[in-house]
Amino acid sequence: FLVRSVPTFIPKAAPFTVEEEETDTWLVSRVIDGDTIQLSNGEKVRYIGIDAPETKDPRKPVECFGEEAYQKNRELVLGKRVRLEKDVSERDKFGRLLRYVWVGDKMVNLELVKEGYATVYTVPPDVKYQKLFQKAEQEARRYYRGLWGKCHF
Repeated sequence: FLVRSVPTFIPKAAPFTVEEEETDTWLVSRVIDGDTIQLSNGEKVRYIGIDAPETKDPRKPVECFGEEAYQKNRELVLGKRVRLEKDVSERDKFGRLLRYVWVGDKMVNLELVKEGYATVYTVPPDVKYQKLFQKAEQEARRYYRGLWGKCHF
């Protein structure tokens, strides 16, 4: 029997404990782009295993289907409680948490690939769902879903 005290406030960028991350859900307060969100505690989360077209990189123009990917991500997660699943790596070089993001029983990373809003982007050692993502991308390409029907590669 485990008793956890509930804090009266959550400081900005509060660290997660493994126990909290596996059992709790977090409110998405902002969608940054098609593959990055911000939680209500200030933490930024980069989706593992996928890459959505850029919309916010100051060094690059908005990429084909970038605005659509951003809007789809907003639709899926903004204002909702999400569960975070870690693979191997904790953070990327920008300090963002690296996670698979779940809304209920739906993995957002996979949905974005399946519907053609993102491509597979594998960075070892975070490869837990790599084959699932690759299969989803192949199907999206085959049926010209999303960016596969609109953008030239």
